[in-house]
Parts: sequence; structure tokens; C-alpha cells
Amino acid sequence: MDSSKRKDSTNSVFADPNSENNDEEKEDLCPGFKDADAFVKYGLGAVLSATKASASLPQTGDEYDFYRSFPGFQEFCERQGDKLLQGMSQIMQHHGCRSHMRDRNKLTGLEERFDLVVDSNDVILERVGILLDEADGVNRSQQPVLPAGFQAPKIVVSSWNRKGSGSGSRSETFRLLHAKNIARPQLKFRGKVDNSNTPFVPKIFIKPNAVKPLPSYFTNKQIRKERPEDLDVPAALADFIHQQRIQEHVEDMFSHPYQYELDHFTLTESLLSKPQPLMYKPLDETKCSFIETLEDLVALNEKLCKLSEFAVDLEHHSYRSFLGLTCLMQISTRDEDFIIDTIELRGELYILNEAFTDPAIVKIFHGADSDMEWLQRDLGLYVVNLFDTHQASRALNLARHSLDHLLKHYCTVESDKRYQLADWRIRPLPEEMVQYARSDTHFLPYIYDCVREQLLDFNHGQPGLLQSVWNKSKDISLKKYVKPIFTEESYLELQRKQKRSFNTQQLTAFRLLFAWRDKLARQEDESTGFVLPTHMMNKISEELPKEPQGIIACCNPVPPLVRQQVNELNLLVQQAREMPLLKAEIAAQKKKGLTPIKKADVTLFGPHDTSRVSESDFHNCSTDEMPIKQGMLFAEDEAKMDVDEENTSGLVAKAKITQFEEPETQNDPESLPVGQMKARRIIESFENPFRMYLPSNNVHISKNAKFDPSSKIFEISKRWKLQSIEQQQKELDAKKKAKEEKKELTKKVADERKKAKQTYQESLQNVPTVREQAAESVKPGTKRERVASDVGESTPKPSKKLLKSAEKPEKTEPPPAEPFKPFDYRKSDLKVFAGNKPTDNTQFDPNRQSNDFRKKKKPKGQKSNSGGGKSMSYMAGKSDRGFNHNWPKR
Repeated sequence: MDSSKRKDSTNSVFADPNSENNDEEKEDLCPGFKDADAFVKYGLGAVLSATKASASLPQTGDEYDFYRSFPGFQEFCERQGDKLLQGMSQIMQHHGCRSHMRDRNKLTGLEERFDLVVDSNDVILERVGILLDEADGVNRSQQPVLPAGFQAPKIVVSSWNRKGSGSGSRSETFRLLHAKNIARPQLKFRGKVDNSNTPFVPKIFIKPNAVKPLPSYFTNKQIRKERPEDLDVPAALADFIHQQRIQEHVEDMFSHPYQYELDHFTLTESLLSKPQPLMYKPLDETKCSFIETLEDLVALNEKLCKLSEFAVDLEHHSYRSFLGLTCLMQISTRDEDFIIDTIELRGELYILNEAFTDPAIVKIFHGADSDMEWLQRDLGLYVVNLFDTHQASRALNLARHSLDHLLKHYCTVESDKRYQLADWRIRPLPEEMVQYARSDTHFLPYIYDCVREQLLDFNHGQPGLLQSVWNKSKDISLKKYVKPIFTEESYLELQRKQKRSFNTQQLTAFRLLFAWRDKLARQEDESTGFVLPTHMMNKISEELPKEPQGIIACCNPVPPLVRQQVNELNLLVQQAREMPLLKAEIAAQKKKGLTPIKKADVTLFGPHDTSRVSESDFHNCSTDEMPIKQGMLFAEDEAKMDVDEENTSGLVAKAKITQFEEPETQNDPESLPVGQMKARRIIESFENPFRMYLPSNNVHISKNAKFDPSSKIFEISKRWKLQSIEQQQKELDAKKKAKEEKKELTKKVADERKKAKQTYQESLQNVPTVREQAAESVKPGTKRERVASDVGESTPKPSKKLLKSAEKPEKTEPPPAEPFKPFDYRKSDLKVFAGNKPTDNTQFDPNRQSNDFRKKKKPKGQKSNSGGGKSMSYMAGKSDRGFNHNWPKR
């Protein structure tokens, strides 16, 4: 039925509705494809395989240059390149574009080919947009203005998305459903969505079917309302702060609430026995209920608690929310289908925990890995006794493990997956989306019976294979939701997936943009793909535009938040451009403190070839990096300074390969006779031409001579051993004795210092202070009496500062001043200012300088060093640097 409908719809694309002969001639849309869906599936598969193949090719850079050096790889690349250019030329010719792609000119050929590809892409994408608008029912041409009462003729548009319902009846047109202007469901939620950078805390506060009671932290969760000081912080952080205050266990806070029940869950015999498959009812004969009120939800829970199994599925939306939204829940029994509006009943769905955690009821899911996390995050629901049909299909080694394949294999039902990626926030739901949601769970109970039967038959009636599926399903139900946490290194994981090599500037821009995107997405409750898609972030990081217009040019189409925050993004890019330009690998190694690995630019460059490496690239083996034995202040610290003397040397490691040193041999020379040892030395002399000039260390000594006491060799070796042992013992004794003497000496010096300090402090107790001495000297009629010290009393000599401070009070009374008498210059001898030196006068002259020393009598034969004819203001000094007549002449 469906295939005939598709044929009719595809025929209408090219056929004339009035001619039946053309319908018979043209049966297929394209050669080998019945309809557009088959062609699209084949095209997507080809694109996916090509993308996977391209990811395994060598990356641009050193890896590609290495492979390019091989002639076979170069020929293969050229051959495949010619094929690609030929295919692109055919596509361009088909769309009426210029297709001269095989221009080999190195200067202009690349630019022209790039322009041709850009122009062709614009033409093809424009046609694709027109056809999509036509498929969506949007007509770009304006409809003409018609007079009132005039009916316009109906224009029949033949399209690939129209499926005929039969002969003589009108065709049904499918719409591409997406929400453009929909109110955000987050605004209706009672509790604010927690997008903070804190771990996720389970929402459960009532635990039905509990074997182990719920921890007190979850039961007293309403205490948060009594804590006004924590209202400014996120809910998870407030819970964590309160939990630290009351000193509860962190394990209870982040553990799975039903961990104990799942660990102790045992299967009944009926679940491991062979079932009798119960046939499903047709969709048209099955009742479907839409649950959107609390009363209907309570009634549904009562129905589910009386059943032995039911099927569950979820519909999720993640594009306009940071963490994602669970928009719909489908539950199917063997007699009835239920569709629950999880957006409207988000805060009340914890009621279903009574049925979801009942170990006597089987919950049937298909691919429940994500469903478990969504149930915990949004609804606070947990599952006990889960059966996953996806794990069962893997155990049976089916061709495919999707629900679509299971429906075809067991129920012969063609599922329609066009609404799998639709926007499930739309309210009210269209009828097509309701039917799609029902089909996901309506057939699962029957598939559950068929799969269990085949698992037992596949294992010859033994329940081992079925038991393994139950165990894997239990592991899935133990999964815990983990909220995405932003760290300083979160961007590295995403950057590795891109398989692109960035320099330091590009990597810094990528890191800053990643942090900006995460922060804004949490604030606005939008997904990171909506704020700034990853491919656009890569483009901005690679280009590093200098102006905001360049950032806008890197995004097509421009995300709305990027257009709003373009100035802030420009500042981040400019900050990245200020970083020093290095390769990302070298920068990462420098950040870790490692020596950067020098990559060879030449193909024949070896890792041990240092002829092309500069001295700055070598590792710095300076003595500053080596451990140094520190100095010791006292002898007691010597025992604490246990520095290995071998490590204090300048060399980091000994050379492994030397030119002149003889390598150490591990062979036992005792096992070889004298002739073989001589032959080995001859061979070694050929291997090393300098061997003959080296002293021979391996002199052959027989074993008996070594251990025979009567031999001379034994006597010599014994004597040297004894002497070496005695010498070592003497050195050890001398070291110990020197250490003990140093200890005694330091101890004696310390005792003397203590005694001197003690006596000095005792002597200062009877000495009056400066203030006391000044007070006594001010009193009228009192004189200080000098106290004579006792004979034999030894007092330490006070310091100069103390003497000066003690002398100052004695000079308080100045001596009587003499009357001023002016000097009579008539008595002065004015001849001293003449050139010749005056003769010494035996009479005392008070004006003569006090430091005027008389000439010493010198023996005859020595000349006087003083020169005549000098001014008396210059005093000839004594110097050892030479006589006056030795100065250089002008």
C-alpha cells in the first residue's frame, strides 16, 4: 500500500495529470530509486561514508608532508584528485555552471577553480531553497489582487512530499513542522532551571517501594525555604553548603537513590521462562488518552500499578535549552496508549515512581541510555526492573538494532521517522506527531515477548543469554545523570575532536570563545549550538578577524546572540591576537615545563642528527639546575644534610656510546678458554681500530690461582683487600673523630656565649638609666659622687654608646666665658704669603697650625722630595706612586 502511494506521488512530479501513458512510462523518480525518500537515504549514506573516509586521511602539516614524500601516495592523490575534479565538473555542467576545473596553471588555476566552486555552490543552494519552499507550501511569487467575490483558480503544485491516499481521492501533503515563534516552556516551570556550574543533586524526596530508606538529606529538602541566607545562590550549591554545615555524607547527596534496591533485585522464574507472545491490537482499535491534568495522572498511576508490564518512551528537545527538555512521555499497555504532557505536569510526575520502581512490574524501553538521564534530570523518576529491547537485539545479532528495524522484523510495520527531530514543544500537538509518538511504544510489549522467546531458543532453552540481557538492562537503570561542568580544560576535548592544528593565538581564541559560549548559554538557557555553533567557532578561531564585521562574515547564518554580543567577541579575538605566535604543541609542552620537541623540516632529518640544531635548542645542563650541597651554620646540622654527592656533578647522565672507551661485556670470561679469549680480542681489534692502543683490563687469570692460598695472585689480592679495608676504616674513624671534636667545640663556644650574656645582663641591673642621671644632675646643690668599685670585681667594659650617654649629663654646666678680644693683625707675619719659605722661629707663635710637624733629619745622600717654589696652601703629601718629576710632560 505504502509503496504504491509513494509511486503515485513521485510520478506526479514529472507526469501530466491528463495523460496516463506518461504515468506508465515514467515509474521511477530517478534510475534505480522509487521515490525521493529512497534517493535521500542513499545520498545521506554516501555522504556519511565519504565523511568517514575523509576523516582517516592524513592531516595537513607534517603528517601529510611525510606521506607526500612517497611516490605511490603522490600518484594516488593525483589520480583521486582528477576523479574528484571530473565529478565536480559534471555536477556543474548539470546545473548549467562553468566547469573548466582542470586548469593546471599554478598561479591562476587555483583561484579560478575556487571561484567556480563558490559560484556553483551559490546556484545549487539557491535552487535547493526554492524547492524546499515549494515543498513547504510557500509560494514566493505574490498572488494577484482579485476583486471581491471572485474565486481564484486552484493551482495544483506537484511535489515530492505529497502522498496520494488512493485513486479518486485528494492527496495528503506533509508539512515540515518546526516552531518559529513559540513561547518558552521554561517560563511556566515552578522551579527555576538550575544551569549553574555545580553538580546535579537528585530531585527525589519520596521513595516508594524502598528497601533502604531515603537519606535524611532528601526527606528534609524543604529546609531550604527556612534558609534565607542561601537564596542568592543556586539550589544545588545551597544544598551543598547546608550539607557541609550539618556534616552529612557526600555519598548520600550524589548517590543513586535506588542503588541498594537494584543491587539486591532478583528475577522471578516467570521472567526467565519461555513466554507465549500475545498479539498486539491495531492502532485504530486501541484507545489513546492524552494526560495533562493531575487527576488524570493519578488515575494513570493506579492503572499502571495493577499491570505486570508496560512500555515507555520519551521525546526530548535540546536546541533551545542548555540542559534539554523532556517534552513528552508515551506509555503503552497491551490494551491502551497514554501520552503525557511532561511540560505541563513537570512538577507532579514524581507520582509515577510508585509504578516505575515496583520490582514486580517490567518496564520496557528501547535504547534507554538517554531516557534514564532525562527521567532523573527533569522528572525525578527512577526505574527498577527494566528490559531494554536494544540490548536484546544486540544479543540476537540482528542486522540492525534500531526500533524501525524491530518493527519491520517482528510486526511488519513501516515506521515513519520524519518527526523524530521535530520540535516537540509545539502545543497543541498535530495529529501526525501524536500518531508517531503512539507507534514508538504501541508494539513494544509484543516485541518484548518475541525477543525473550528467541533468546531462549537461540541458547537451546538455557536462560544464560536472557539473563545477560536483564543484567545489562539493570546496569542501564543504574546510570546517573551528570550535569556538564565547565573547567579551564573543557575546550581541549572539543578541540581534539576537530582534528585541526592551531597555533597559540588560534588556540587562545578557541578557549576564550568556548568559555564565552558556555557562560552565555547558561545565563540565557540556550544550547551551545544555538549561541555559537562549533563550526563557526572554529572559523573565527582560524581567521582571527580584526574587526567585528569579520566575525559576522565568519557566521552564515549569523546567530542572534552573536549579533548582539559582537563587540565582546571582538575584544576576545583581539586578546588572542596579542599572544606570542607559537605552535600549539610547543606551547603545551612549555606550559608543562618540558623541553619542546624539535620537528624536522626535511624528510631525511633524523632525531639524533644535531648538525642542523642550534645551541639554543639543546637542553640547558647548567649547574644551576643541579642539586647543590648547602652550607652549614653549626656542626649539628651536618647530619641532616644528606645530599648525594654523585648528583652534585655537572653531568646529567653518562654517555652510553663512546668512541675510545671499551664497552663492558656481560659474558663470563671464566667459561672461555685462553685461545677463544685471544681470538675475541683479535676480532675486537678489527672492530675498534683504537683498541690496540688502550691498556688491556681483561687479563686472563685462572680460577684456581684466584682462590689458591699458596699462589702469589691470591696473596697480592688478599693484601690489597686488607689494606683497602684498613684504609677505609681509618678514614671512617677520622671522620667520626672530627665530627665529635666539632660538636664539643661548638658546644663549648655556645656555653661561653651564654655565660657572657648572663653576666652582662646582671651588670646592667645596677647601672642607672640616662633619665635617672639627668634628674639627679638637675637638682640644686647636689653633686654626683663617684662610687668606687670593689677591688677584684670584674665588670665588663661598657660599649662606646653607653659611655657617650653617660658623659653627656656631666657637661651640663658650661665653663665661664672669657671676654671677647679682637685679634691684632699688626702682629701677624705677612711673609708667610711670600714665595720663599720663612725660616723657623724658635719663639712660640700661637697662629701656627697645630699639625705642623718639623722636618726629620735625613742622612746624607738622600734628596728631599719636596719641590720649591710652591704655594703654602698646598701641603706636599707622601705617596708611593712616584715622584713629582715622573708626571707626564705636556
